[in-house]
Amino acid sequence: MSGMNDDDMSPVFGRVLSAMITPMTPDGSGVDYAQAARLAAHLVDDLGHDGLVVNGTTGESPTTTDEEKRALLDAVVTAVGDRASIVAGVGTFSTRHTVELARQAASVGVDGLLVVTPYYSRPPLDSLEAHFVEVADSTDLPVMLYDIPHRTGTAIPEEMLIALSAHPNIRAVKDAKGDVASSSIVMANSELAYYAGDDAMLLPLLSVGGVGVVGTSTHFTGLAVRDIVEHFLAGRTEEAIMANRHVLPAFKGVFATQGAMMVKATLTLRGFDVGPCRSPLGRVHEGVAERFAELLENLGFSA
Repeated sequence: MSGMNDDDMSPVFGRVLSAMITPMTPDGSGVDYAQAARLAAHLVDDLGHDGLVVNGTTGESPTTTDEEKRALLDAVVTAVGDRASIVAGVGTFSTRHTVELARQAASVGVDGLLVVTPYYSRPPLDSLEAHFVEVADSTDLPVMLYDIPHRTGTAIPEEMLIALSAHPNIRAVKDAKGDVASSSIVMANSELAYYAGDDAMLLPLLSVGGVGVVGTSTHFTGLAVRDIVEHFLAGRTEEAIMANRHVLPAFKGVFATQGAMMVKATLTLRGFDVGPCRSPLGRVHEGVAERFAELLENLGFSA
């Protein structure tokens, strides 16, 4: 589905995406590719997703090997690649390794790349821009930059985002900066497609020109999130506001503990054998996932 060209209004990667968790074997030693295919099909066919991000942070990418990443992409592309855009998380704090992962993902047949700001090392701004350009140059795939300064230690400056938008492959931003005014400035001065990287920021971001979400709670709330988007795009502002208010407790509740841990624990309660998180992530404390699952049921987001 590369390009999402069904109509002129459809953004490059679709509108409703999840940063998909990575199912593991019961002891966490391996990746469960069959469960990954099952979950991907559930998200696309049952919960209204038109895209998935695979091998992102919520997919525990810091703990999976390059070989596991490739096999996981292959499983998901095979399962749903004919009806959803598959975006591969490839960002690391090494330009060389990021390029290697980008080329590996391209060889599997994904539709795009998610490239996070290099974390921990905090490169100077000229080096940061060069990193993004080198990765974007390494394949022909469209790139979504991931701006999440509270985790990486570095925000991508507005001027850099605008400048990078001139690169033919740099097409979108997963925006977890939490600064709608800043995002508005970039959108007003570029053609970058903005996706909310925080579920609760979807409607605010739509209101200033955003196109969709790369979510976490969307593992459970995908259909309701699609309603928010469709109401807003159709000019039904009041309906979009009410739909957003209804789902807001789930947007916040999924982060009552670490997001990947919460999603995995809740999916397990719902019959998906997705296994544990790998260290240093652990298991959700007793009762936490059960309370979130009950919240979802009360909101009408049944299994």
